[in-house]
Amino acid sequence: MKEVHVAVAVAVVNDAEVLIAKRPDDKHQGGLWEFPGGKVESGETVTAALVRELDEEVALPTAENNMAELMQIPFEYPDKKVFLDVYWVEVGVNDALLAHGAEGQEVRWVKAHQLADFQFPAANQPILDAIIQRLS
Repeated sequence: MKEVHVAVAVAVVNDAEVLIAKRPDDKHQGGLWEFPGGKVESGETVTAALVRELDEEVALPTAENNMAELMQIPFEYPDKKVFLDVYWVEVGVNDALLAHGAEGQEVRWVKAHQLADFQFPAANQPILDAIIQRLS
């Protein structure tokens, strides 16, 4: 089983709210909520992938100097192996207003304590724990 390298953004505005997006029903783990990001293309750095994915997926402008590595998570689902490269991304208030589901998906800015109200893929649990620890 080939491993998929995924860049993941914990996009945070005002050290208070985190951007989440609902996965399309026809995708792996469809219908669950996730943090924006996507596959790292061949020859692409993780931070470059995040700049590209945040623009394509949620229309959120950012720069690599707004990112700090948070964690790496290897995870194996029954049908897929993923390697999540997770970065903390500081988002300006004006930029946060621009975020929307550029691919038609639902997106929301939520406070750390609200994350428990949403269902995420199992691989995301360490990310959720880190956000709650950092923002609570």
